[in-house]
Amino acid sequence: MDNRLKYQSIIKSVLQSHADYRATLPDGYSSQVVFDDERGQYLVLDVGWSGNKYLHATPIHLCLIVDKVWVQCDDTEEGIATDLVEAGIPKEDIVLGFRYPKIREYTGFAIA
Repeated sequence: MDNRLKYQSIIKSVLQSHADYRATLPDGYSSQVVFDDERGQYLVLDVGWSGNKYLHATPIHLCLIVDKVWVQCDDTEEGIATDLVEAGIPKEDIVLGFRYPKIREYTGFAIA
């Protein structure tokens, strides 16, 4: 299995776990996963009403660009990159895209 297919599988599993966890929170929102293998886009969406407050948010957004996993948005406590590493994706194949490019070299992850 090439890295792209392996990474797609890992990403889907990790994001589904996050969505399943978020769905157990008593906030009234539902969590959904969106997978687009053709374009390399992977999201967790939180949608719904809690009382009179409506939410439509993307707490996690990952992209597969060439041979790297780009973390575009991460609104998790521990960091989605940590979960990806624990699931088998090496740090050198994960880019924290939400970090300013000059800061990335100090993160321990890939810079581009």
